[in-house]
Amino acid sequence: MHLAKITVGQQSIAGLKSVNQDYCGSHSASDAQGRLKGQVLAMADGIGSSSVSQVASKAAVNSFLQDYYATSEAWSVETSAKRVLQSINAWLHGYTKQSEFRYDMEKGYVCTFSAVIFKERTAHIFHVGDARVYLLRKGVLEQLSNDHRQYAAQGQSYLSRALGMHSQLDIDYTSVALCQEDVFILCTDGVHEFLPPQDLLTSLSSIQTLTDPESIDPLAGALVQTALDNGSDDNLSLQLAYISELSQIQDKPITAGMLALPLPPILQVGEQIDGYRVLRSMHVSARSHVYLVEDEKTLEQWVLKTPSVDLSDSDDYLERFCLEEWIGRRLHNSHVLHVPPAEHPKQYIYCVAEYVEGQSLSQWLTDNPKPDLEVVRGIIEQVAKGLQAFHRLDMLHQDIRPENIMIDRKGTVKIIDFGSTTVAGLQEVGQGCGNSELLGTALYMAPEYFLGDVGTPRSDIFSLAVLAYHMLSGRFPYATHVAKTRTRAQQNRLIYQSVRDENSPVPAWLDATLAKALKVDPFKRYAELSEFIHDLRHPNADFVRLSKPPIMQRNPVAFWQAAACALLISNLYFIYLYLQ
Repeated sequence: MHLAKITVGQQSIAGLKSVNQDYCGSHSASDAQGRLKGQVLAMADGIGSSSVSQVASKAAVNSFLQDYYATSEAWSVETSAKRVLQSINAWLHGYTKQSEFRYDMEKGYVCTFSAVIFKERTAHIFHVGDARVYLLRKGVLEQLSNDHRQYAAQGQSYLSRALGMHSQLDIDYTSVALCQEDVFILCTDGVHEFLPPQDLLTSLSSIQTLTDPESIDPLAGALVQTALDNGSDDNLSLQLAYISELSQIQDKPITAGMLALPLPPILQVGEQIDGYRVLRSMHVSARSHVYLVEDEKTLEQWVLKTPSVDLSDSDDYLERFCLEEWIGRRLHNSHVLHVPPAEHPKQYIYCVAEYVEGQSLSQWLTDNPKPDLEVVRGIIEQVAKGLQAFHRLDMLHQDIRPENIMIDRKGTVKIIDFGSTTVAGLQEVGQGCGNSELLGTALYMAPEYFLGDVGTPRSDIFSLAVLAYHMLSGRFPYATHVAKTRTRAQQNRLIYQSVRDENSPVPAWLDATLAKALKVDPFKRYAELSEFIHDLRHPNADFVRLSKPPIMQRNPVAFWQAAACALLISNLYFIYLYLQ
């Protein structure tokens, strides 16, 4: 059981130039960090028109190698790398704007950038500029990157995209599944413009025998020397990554330790577990037991949740149960249930969370079957703030419903259950994606889940809109029909039912807002929670125009007066024509 075995070699020289404006580097993390974040190769090439672009190249590579590993473990590789690169781009662009080169960006802190991140059995490629990333697989050389160059007259060309060139970064991203004996090649234009693909193939044909890092570096150097001998007049840099073995690790990096613990017995009042004394049983279901407990040292009250012994043989359930605590500890938001750091060594599988004194939204709706529109807005806005905390960490809640929302005695609304939450960064290592059954509650689930599609933040927006719709009407926008659909054709026949009725206080523009958030096609919904929440309170001009009733309904007297005048004028005109 081991991570992928990757042998890396690299070479970077100034060539015929006095200064090397290229820079490259790599980082191989420890087993734990390497499992969650992967191994990185990065290369940057400063632009020739700048006398300081070597500073940009070095800063870009070093910052990326350092900052990428500091990003959240919950983030996917794509999210982590793009956030870091956007930050580096902003820094380089801002530094140029404050320098003597602010009126000529081509002389500022600008460089190309290419990186490959190997995580589990996937290579993630990020690229901007005119360096190249190649994949050599079974004797076939494939270019994975695009040259970001703009061509002009007389064969002239110039760099169209690079780090630090513009205030906003447009970076290419792609991913490929790894195969044993794959070779990845990163090289700057000083190499690939003077090294024919056939020479590259010939030189790399024996790489399978060069699994020692001390022997693969000379191979990279030999390729660079070949390009130099072929007439390269630029800086030359090349990196090689040879995949000698694929990752063989199958355990779950987050929950492996907890899953080795036994399940606790059913607890009685007064009993103690790992420093917590049971005060009372709060809830019992087929899936879990929930207790109010007191920390015997601090006397603080907490909620302690244990898995049901009936599900002790369900690996998927126990994995999700253990993930709830890991997820909760990374969410810091007043509208999300607080999960404290571990205070006591664990001897059993359980999770501890804050005790919210209040009632569930389900009970609140029973007590308030016809809530005021403004009250509904306030609750939905608070749930949305909690959901935004999930989305910022590349998480999807996937089970927004009244039973999973609490309202405390001060009126603060909190999302309390993470059992269906997915984490993009963990799914890339096979954590939290072993259960093939639908997560969430059918009445609140987005239609795409029933087609087998993966969820997106728009899926959570759909669920939140269903909640708002249900609070305002007591009904569901598509009744129970969504859960019965399994094809796009069936879903295309679904018809949204207006939240308004004859005596509804809900304005037409708000109904249109809900209708957009509840579109069957996720790409037609709101892209961001903030947009949906804004339109719940502020009439969208497009919706007001569409929902504006005809003048006959708004002012029937004026309508008939205008109609009579028009009829009189037309009659007078025809009389005039008749008398001529």
